[in-house]
Amino acid sequence: MISTRSEICSKVLIFLFYIVLWEIACIVLDEVLLLPSPFLVFRTFSVLIFELSFYHALFTTLSKILLGLLAGIGIGVLLSSLSSSFHLIRDLFSPLVKIIKSTPVASIVILLLVWIESRNLSFVISFLMVFPIIYENTLKGIDETDKNLLEMAECYRVKRRKKIRYIYVPYVLPYLESAISLSVGLSFKSGIAAEVISIPSGSIGERLYDAKVYLETPELFCWTFVIIILSFVLEKVLVSFSSAILRRISL
Repeated sequence: MISTRSEICSKVLIFLFYIVLWEIACIVLDEVLLLPSPFLVFRTFSVLIFELSFYHALFTTLSKILLGLLAGIGIGVLLSSLSSSFHLIRDLFSPLVKIIKSTPVASIVILLLVWIESRNLSFVISFLMVFPIIYENTLKGIDETDKNLLEMAECYRVKRRKKIRYIYVPYVLPYLESAISLSVGLSFKSGIAAEVISIPSGSIGERLYDAKVYLETPELFCWTFVIIILSFVLEKVLVSFSSAILRRISL
């Protein structure tokens, strides 16, 4: 309890330190268009949260990015499982995964805009950014599974379901947790970057673009902080949820 309180106090003090530093920078710079004060940003945010359009933009963007993220996790785990069993599938997906990882997000966005509607772009981009990370990390976890345990399971003719539950899952879990943690932030960054380029109606990307065009810097800061908070909360929830499910399976 004491350690928890000290950690909370430490985080609050660190937060206040950066707020003070931000305020000092604002006073020195003295240019609202470049760097608004934290109090102005907070005041703008207190107005935004009472607007219906704020929640509509949150739902529109969050639903698309979350669906893309979950699809990337699900398909990444499934295909990595198949790749570990069939070398042909591994060889087929290896160059595709490398291409997706190496191609800049902006290039993918521009290419996809030719083929799909702008309102679906954040879903596809989020999926494409998440899939390679989940696929490679899960596959590495499977490959790193103790071969002696697997040989012993073969000797005792342990069923495949039990091998997955008691041998593979405990080895894959740390890799998958790390991959999900990394994927959440990346999916938000790439998904909203795609929205800023494609400007789908009623999205966070559209609000960011409008704030930039009309030089509404405080609103731009507000939406940026909203994205950071959403990414942080979603990361914690998804990592905890996936860990709980996998650990329950392995018990």
